[in-house]
Amino acid sequence: MRGAAAVCAAATCLAFAACGNGNSSSTSSASASSSSSSSTSAPALTGVKDTAKVGEKPVIEFKKPLTVTDGSYAVLQKGDGATVEVGNRVCAQGMYVNAKTGDVTGSTWESNKMGCSIVIPKEGEETTALMGAMRGLKLNSTIAYGVNDSSSNSSYLVVMTLKTQSKDLTKATGTKVKNIPSDLPKVTNAADGKPSIDMNGYKGSDKLVAQTLIEGTGEKLTSSDYAVVKYTGWLLDGKQFDSSWDRNSTFDVNMQGGVIEGWLEGLKGQKVGSEVLLIVPPSLGYGSTEQNGIPANSTLVFVVDILAKY
Repeated sequence: MRGAAAVCAAATCLAFAACGNGNSSSTSSASASSSSSSSTSAPALTGVKDTAKVGEKPVIEFKKPLTVTDGSYAVLQKGDGATVEVGNRVCAQGMYVNAKTGDVTGSTWESNKMGCSIVIPKEGEETTALMGAMRGLKLNSTIAYGVNDSSSNSSYLVVMTLKTQSKDLTKATGTKVKNIPSDLPKVTNAADGKPSIDMNGYKGSDKLVAQTLIEGTGEKLTSSDYAVVKYTGWLLDGKQFDSSWDRNSTFDVNMQGGVIEGWLEGLKGQKVGSEVLLIVPPSLGYGSTEQNGIPANSTLVFVVDILAKY
């Protein structure tokens, strides 16, 4: 979303700080060795072992202090579960391990709030060697990668264990809502789900409008979730200013913040699978600030398909 990138919360994105692909959804992939088949190469992470049972919280051993190279990685445990499939979203438990002392400085294992920002890419679509390291792995596999943090002059390992997988929706799927107010903009959808709009003479409102167009059957969004969406945005004159559909990408919405307030208020409580018309007044959008070609004091009209949550 223009001007409002999602912010990764430490509790849910612990294991994936180095996995991002530049799109709104992180993607990843894999082989069962520490050297990737990806065209994006990375040095091997050597001298690190996980002595725990497969699928359990890792017990990491290495000679201290460990010198790590950014982007270096190793598959520490080959899993015993189902093979992760291309296009599936994978949730993983994660740990931070201090490379100097071996101390665990952060973990999702205790809270069970797994990071789920990884989507397994097709071959050739990975943007890092690590993302080329997951395709073909099985659930319960454990991977470690090295990070050097110049801001704190520290080095650490991120250790993640792949636990579950699921497939995101590709468009809103559910029941079309009847009795939508007749004065609202009219939305139609192509076969692939991409929306188009007729403003229907609508002049805007000083209050947020959040009208469900298709009601999904999934779980409701809460303020602690990330929502995976596709969206298009227009001005009241019908001019389109942004669309993830045109980029063939999704966007991960941090429901705690990092997007305009109209999105946070309008999407909270909506179900996965739903399509929602959001009409955002300036007070809940960009206000009096011009934003990437969006004029100051603009009312913004969005159609948002909610494809998943984590």
